[in-house]
Amino acid sequence: MTSRLRDRRRSSTREPGILRGPVGAAMPVERPAVQHGARRLGFTSWRMFSAFIVISLSILLFLFFTTDFFYVHTIAVGGLKYMTKEEVFALTNIANMQIFWVDPAEVRKNILRSPTVADADVQVGWPPQMVQIIIQEREPAVVWVQSGLPTWVDIHGRVMNQREDRPDLLKVLSDVQDGPLGQNVQLGVDIISGALQLKALNPSMTTVRYNPTKGLGYQDQRGWLAWFGVGTDMPEKISIYNAMVNNLITRGIQISEVNIVNPDAPFYSALRGQ
Repeated sequence: MTSRLRDRRRSSTREPGILRGPVGAAMPVERPAVQHGARRLGFTSWRMFSAFIVISLSILLFLFFTTDFFYVHTIAVGGLKYMTKEEVFALTNIANMQIFWVDPAEVRKNILRSPTVADADVQVGWPPQMVQIIIQEREPAVVWVQSGLPTWVDIHGRVMNQREDRPDLLKVLSDVQDGPLGQNVQLGVDIISGALQLKALNPSMTTVRYNPTKGLGYQDQRGWLAWFGVGTDMPEKISIYNAMVNNLITRGIQISEVNIVNPDAPFYSALRGQ
């Protein structure tokens, strides 16, 4: 009797049975319900946004290529000393060009065609100052006068247009009479450096002469011509010249010309009758 009562209690505490499928079968997974209306709304929004971008870009490109606002009619230039803004603008070759076609490297190349320009920095941006250029100009070292026409020459022998009167510059009077120097001519650096050395050794000197054979020279205040060739050894040649002239004067010789082109073989010419 007691055992039956115990069995009944056990059976009353059993959990309800669960119907299971075959062993190893996968359990069904619940999937969230698809909200078709929400997906369709998002897709439509993206299409509208893309269309807005396309339309905006189209309008922007239309304005870029049809509005005069984006065409180059002027430039901003800095660093000028001798040149004018209009001259630089003409060198750029970008007048009335659409800003998107302006190549800074090509503009710089065009500007450097001028012998007056040593370097140029070109920046392209947005209006109103779409093209900005900083110019570095060459400085003249001497005024070269040939066939009566003066031109500037820098320390490297590069010929430039004379843009203003510079009384502080040494004048080099050339004996060459083949016409004025052209813009594509470059003189020897030894000629210019030699002329500047003569000027430094005699600060009161304002003019020297140049002869293709005798080089650089000047009219001595005592009445004769002195020739020194070219190059950077002018201090040595001047020392030889002074010693030689003092010796000739002491001997009472009237000098007509002294030639120190070759410092190892200097010679002089005396007036007739000496």
